[in-house]
Order: sequence, then C-alpha cells, then structure tokens
Amino acid sequence: MKKSYLILIVLFLAVWVWAAIHPKYPADWLLENYLVFFFVPVILLTGRYFRLSLVSYTLLTVFMCLHVIGSHYTYAEVPFGYTLQNWLGSQRNMYDRVVHFGFGFLLAYPMREMFVRLAKVKGFWGYLLPLNLVLALSALYELMEWLTAVIVSPDAGSAFLGTQGDEWDAQKDMGAAGVGALLAMTVIVFINARLDKHFWRDWRGSFHLRKDDEPLGEVKLRKMLGGD
Repeated sequence: MKKSYLILIVLFLAVWVWAAIHPKYPADWLLENYLVFFFVPVILLTGRYFRLSLVSYTLLTVFMCLHVIGSHYTYAEVPFGYTLQNWLGSQRNMYDRVVHFGFGFLLAYPMREMFVRLAKVKGFWGYLLPLNLVLALSALYELMEWLTAVIVSPDAGSAFLGTQGDEWDAQKDMGAAGVGALLAMTVIVFINARLDKHFWRDWRGSFHLRKDDEPLGEVKLRKMLGGD
C-alpha cells in the first residue's frame, strides 16, 4: 500500500476513534455508524480490484470524517453548525446541510471516475451521470434514514433524522447534495475544457450513435427470441 493511502486510513481512524469516545447520544452514534461499518470495509476490499485515484480517496476520506464528526455530536448539535447558523442568520444548526452539500461536492468526482473507467462513458454523460447518481443516492439515504429511525431505534429517531422542526428537511438535504455535485462537475468541466485537447471532440462524440446502433425494447427482444 502506498504511504499516501495509509495516511488517509490512519487519519480517518483517528477521527473515528475520537468520535466514538463519549458521543453525546450513544444510540444516535450507533445509528449513524451503521453506514461506516458497511461502506468503509467495502471501499477497502474493492480497492484490491479497482483502485481509485488518490484524489478520489482523499475526497472520500474528507466526507467520511465530516460524517463521523456529526455522529459524535449528532448533526443537529455540532458546534461549527451553530457558528454557521450565526453567520447565516439561520433558525437552525447548519452542519447537516454542510455534510449533504459535501456528499455531492466530494463524492461526485469518485463517482465520475467509476463511470469513466468501468462504464467507459465519455463526454457529456461523464458529467451528467455522477450528478444523477448523487441525487438518487441522496434520496435513497433519506428513505433509509427514515426506515432505520422507525425500525431500529424509534427513541433516537429525532436525533438521528435531525430535522430540527423543518418539514422540508429531507428535500433541502437532497437539494444541497445536488448543488454540491453540480458545482463539482462544473469545476471538472472547466478544468478539462482548458487542459484536455480532446475535450470538445469527446463531448460532441458522446451524442453520436454508432453505425450498428438499433433500438432495444421489442427489437432486442425479437432477436433474443430468435426472430429476424
């Protein structure tokens, strides 16, 4: 393992251990960390087959650190969130909005790397699909968050959800993630347009159909069934 990757692992473990020591609401800490217990091993194991760039792993580490900090205090009571609340004149702790924005802004690039390298997407689709996936995963998370709070620990549900009395909290969280992803992809478009001499050729080519292209649906089904 490269030294830089090891540093990221040690950094995350240090933040996670700190967050695990005397969390403000232990039940909420456990709920928040179910995702950590699942995704961190998945990221480490899949790295043996499909290693992302150091940039992607750094972005993933920053996001995971933001998440476990939220688990220590609960998202609705992180001290920095109160500072943002005062700066912005908000009626609520804003830390959860920061993390949801970070979900889009920090994770859109690793998603793009997977789309480009595994699915071989090019041009326009290499920027649209990460944005779409961020929005889809953000919606899925809100559903999982609700179900987890109801099924696993109803008593910790309020702290876990962190709605802070806002009936549109879930929609605003998804919107923050979408804005973050859109900003990240805009930055990547700008960088690639300036530095990649094939940028516009690939962009135009992503809208062209191959000569052997044909519809799916009934056409593909007919061929699979042995028809003409």
